[in-house]
Amino acid sequence: MPVIDHDALRRHAIARTFFKPTTLLRAIQRLGFVQADPIRAPARAQDLILMHRVKDYRAGQLESRYARLAVEEDCLVNYGFLPRETLALLHPRVARRAWDDAMNSRAAEVLDFVRARGRTHPQHVQAAFSHGRVEGYWGGELNASTHLLDGMHYRGLLRVARRDSGTRVYEAIDHLPQDDSPEARRARAAALLDMIVALYAPLPAPSLGYLTSLLGYGAPHLKVEARQVLKDAKARWGHAKVDGELWYWPADETPTSRAHRVAPDRLRFLAPFDPLVWDRRRFERLWGWAYRFEAYTPAARRTMGHYALPMLWGEQVIGWANLKVEAGTLIPDLGFIDKRPRDAAFRLALDEAYHDMGSFLGLHEA
Repeated sequence: MPVIDHDALRRHAIARTFFKPTTLLRAIQRLGFVQADPIRAPARAQDLILMHRVKDYRAGQLESRYARLAVEEDCLVNYGFLPRETLALLHPRVARRAWDDAMNSRAAEVLDFVRARGRTHPQHVQAAFSHGRVEGYWGGELNASTHLLDGMHYRGLLRVARRDSGTRVYEAIDHLPQDDSPEARRARAAALLDMIVALYAPLPAPSLGYLTSLLGYGAPHLKVEARQVLKDAKARWGHAKVDGELWYWPADETPTSRAHRVAPDRLRFLAPFDPLVWDRRRFERLWGWAYRFEAYTPAARRTMGHYALPMLWGEQVIGWANLKVEAGTLIPDLGFIDKRPRDAAFRLALDEAYHDMGSFLGLHEA
């Protein structure tokens, strides 16, 4: 029998996440979840994730096509984009913190307003109601109407219909009632954890436990059931011990399969939240160094840069790139864990990666 080691896990992780590029909807359905981030350096994380998995994808297409796709903005382990059918597993969502009577009354008024108006920009809510301001999540103050709309969206009263220049435009939504029996609740929790394992596998056991706790963000009402499913992890998912640490993957996959082929001379710039990069514990196990996302780190303390994109060359993540666009030209700043490769194959792969990034950003269009 082939030995499952870190080399096999690394090939498995790469091959399974970089499937043959397909349509935008099919890619999101295949992934199950695409994490969102507002920083654009040189593009938003969701676009950087999709550029490797959607044929001829261009930055901004998810936002421009969103209203025509069976896709939703919502919460899973973080905030991002989900296939619409996943909402039935997440809603009706019971928030961890209940609103008081005053907040419930405001939400009811705003919901009636949105139902009557249809798709509604937050500015229209602000103009119709005097909600004042509230303390922001990260300090400072927020418009109370924006805060209320965000809470209504999280509670499943509203959905994001589209975005206007990045701002969420809402409409009312009604979720079908769900079977609340213990068996049905556990089945929903199991299906959500199956999605998470399918997205981030192969996963070391501590990472699976951490992701199970993060599921409390998207499905706080299924927290107990998710923990029950986790206790039966060995019966539910494929697993093996590698260097004394237990790893998990979908039951129908085999990490040592010969089908897991990795293009040896392909170079990719990966988003900080790409499924291959997201789990920092796994990243360090598979590539032997610690990647850090430093966008919110003071500039003087950064070691990799504002928005470092890990560089995957063949099976190895050899360093990172900070990319920016000036006067229509892509300006790279590269860093390497070891010495920069000097061979012709790397130079060609790097040139091709720059060209792909330029096409993705629309820099080659007349």
